[in-house]
Amino acid sequence: MNFVHPIRDPDQIVEMKKYLRQQSERNYMLFVTGINSGLRISDILPLRVRDAKKSYFDLREKKTQKQKRILMTPGLKRELKRYIEDREDDEYLFKSREGLNKPIGRSMAYKILREAADYVGLDGIGTHTLRKTFGYHFYIKYKDVALLQEIFNHSEEKITLRYIGINQDSMDRALKDFKI
Repeated sequence: MNFVHPIRDPDQIVEMKKYLRQQSERNYMLFVTGINSGLRISDILPLRVRDAKKSYFDLREKKTQKQKRILMTPGLKRELKRYIEDREDDEYLFKSREGLNKPIGRSMAYKILREAADYVGLDGIGTHTLRKTFGYHFYIKYKDVALLQEIFNHSEEKITLRYIGINQDSMDRALKDFKI
């Protein structure tokens, strides 16, 4: 498994959104949901229309089996409201084109994100990039690693900082001007 990175540059996030929206509303919303919720892809794909009608996501994390409640950001709530208009409660948010009502799989989500990343010239991108991008920008805005650790259910702050790439940024800055 390759190590993936957050998308640090807000302009690249905007370009990814534009590209994905041109492909399909579903692909765009998958990206927007991931970068605005911090949920793992395994917790995003099973979401249904009824889950998007609340002001929060209330779910049992697939990986940890812990119950989790995440408030939707106002922007995400607005986008989801528009996206689910005229859709049935039982429908999957990120419905596959195969089968009657099945969600896309993890490999399709990966393919969608890789294609968009290639288009904007990013590498080191995968499905976990969505969660890491959320974490990176949350940390940059609030500088509250303890809260982010809690959101991510990490056991230590240093795990959270390494996970979102802050340690890598610090090493890169230190080595940029270093010489002997």
